[in-house]
Amino acid sequence: MRRPFASVRARAALAATLVVSVALVAAGVALVAVLRHNLVDRASLESEVAARKVAGAQAALNGDFGSVALPDDEDRPVQIVDSAGKVLAASDDLRGRGPVTNYSPAPKGTAPKVSSHGDDNGHDDDDDDDHGSAPARGKVGTDVDRKDLTVRVGDETHDYSFAAVQGTAYDGRTYTVYAGISLEGEQATLDQVTRVMLIGLPCLLVVVAGVTWLVTRRALRPVEGIRGEMAEITASGDLSRRVPQPDSHDEIARLAATTNETLTALERSVERQHRFVADASHELRSPIASLRTQLEVAVAHSELLDVEGVLEDVIRLQHLAADLLLLARLDAGERPAEARIDLAVLVRKELAERTATDRIAPSLSMSDGPLDVRGSRGQLARVLGNLLDNAQRHARSTVGVEVRADGADAVLIVTDDGPGVPEADRVRIFERFVRLDEARTRDDGGAGLGLAIARDVVERHGGTLAVSQAPGGGAAFQVRLDRTT
Repeated sequence: MRRPFASVRARAALAATLVVSVALVAAGVALVAVLRHNLVDRASLESEVAARKVAGAQAALNGDFGSVALPDDEDRPVQIVDSAGKVLAASDDLRGRGPVTNYSPAPKGTAPKVSSHGDDNGHDDDDDDDHGSAPARGKVGTDVDRKDLTVRVGDETHDYSFAAVQGTAYDGRTYTVYAGISLEGEQATLDQVTRVMLIGLPCLLVVVAGVTWLVTRRALRPVEGIRGEMAEITASGDLSRRVPQPDSHDEIARLAATTNETLTALERSVERQHRFVADASHELRSPIASLRTQLEVAVAHSELLDVEGVLEDVIRLQHLAADLLLLARLDAGERPAEARIDLAVLVRKELAERTATDRIAPSLSMSDGPLDVRGSRGQLARVLGNLLDNAQRHARSTVGVEVRADGADAVLIVTDDGPGVPEADRVRIFERFVRLDEARTRDDGGAGLGLAIARDVVERHGGTLAVSQAPGGGAAFQVRLDRTT
């Protein structure tokens, strides 16, 4: 059963929708909070202006509070309250009731008279009293107190932003003007903005999810093409096919290029494996057929059995099987050991062991001092042995071995004075089952695996094996390995 959001498109659309929704919700909350703060501040400022306008009216300063013009709008209630808490005047909707609030009451007592040069205490008229004291006579205080209140007007309750401003009449009576501004308009604005956001947010999220789905689908269409082609390649087994590579020069194009490179390497590997199996079976067929023939002859005529020939075929078959086994291990990715080996000591030992069997005694040239490398002693000895076997097979009269240091490398060179290797064949000679002299018999020329094994072993040790022309003619095989300090 397919899991929900199993596709990349679905997960990308979900992730984009969640991110945008969180961002929009946070932005919406911040917007509403800022808008509310601004609307409330504006209402508070309007209530202060209204309170100061009433408190500074000439009738109020004259103490004729009944003649003060008060607004009759229920959204702008006003009360004038004296220091004893008595309502001196009120707008129509607040008449006949006590004070709507009692915060910031007018100070009790009589304010000092105002002279032309200063007050009774010798202070100038322009110096207002501290907060909590009555303003000078015929003055309105500079301080204002604000508060949001819920007030019942008639049969309904409403939210108001009230401002309290104190004043002093010419006769010394103090009073407080409470002026309110309804917050219902501001609340209606906030509600409308909230509704618009609640309606628009889901629509916007649907658009974001749809656009993300379509864009992701279009972006991943080449990936689906790659996947479909790979599925067909897997089903058909045709490694010559390649996946489509878009011209976008992006990550998907690089993925397609890498996939095609992998298919190319896999195709070469499979072809190489098939060729290896075919060549191996062909090489094994010859000694096995020879053994069978000789054994069949021995069964019929025991006196005709060629024991030496049978032994040679068995030895050849044994060597071929060992070569095939080593190549199989190398192809499987077997890494050499990390032993510390003195290449000079290894070369001297191998040459000493071959003295009795070599057709031509090799000459040895060796630099002073140890030449330590890391790797498998047996595999490196196999490299030297294969190179010497190749030199013995082609040399006319001379085989040379040189071991020296070259900077950070240890260099092993095996030369012969044979016909050499044509420049066009200096790469092909290291392929498996390759014989440059096709007229040569298999018994004399070997199976064509020695140089291939030597190259693979050297490369597994992090080195290189190349062939060039020797100074005196013939072939020179050079092995380079990293020295160990």
